Amino acid sequence: MQDLEKILENKNVKPTAMRLLVLQLLRNKNAAVSLTDLEDHFIKSDRTTIYRTLKTFVKNEIAHKIVDGTGITKYALCEENCHCEIETDLHVHFHCKICNETICFPKNKIPYIKLPDGYEADNVSLTVTGICDKCNT
Repeated sequence: MQDLEKILENKNVKPTAMRLLVLQLLRNKNAAVSLTDLEDHFIKSDRTTIYRTLKTFVKNEIAHKIVDGTGITKYALCEENCHCEIETDLHVHFHCKICNETICFPKNKIPYIKLPDGYEADNVSLTVTGICDKCNT
């Protein structure tokens, strides 16, 4: 738990019990999770507390939001030294249409797209949809 506390403290986030639990779960998951997934996992916890935890993680670049085309926002941990910058940090996500999991591919960076003058991007998302390696056997 001490290393989890250190992660939060390095991002200037107070290590509360819920934040540590959510961080630990995100760290142990291979796939992105939704607010509902976290609610189902932490049955005795308040939905608002979990949501605020996720919002704090996104704001402080501990986790990032994923819009994978399912209509449900998912969350996954950021890589170390990530600042969620459009030019350098954004990566491809893969959504499996069979198991419904969304996986981050942090080594597959989204290339920077130069927009015409007058346009300003605040987010870029690229999700590949198909069948994952677990379901493709």
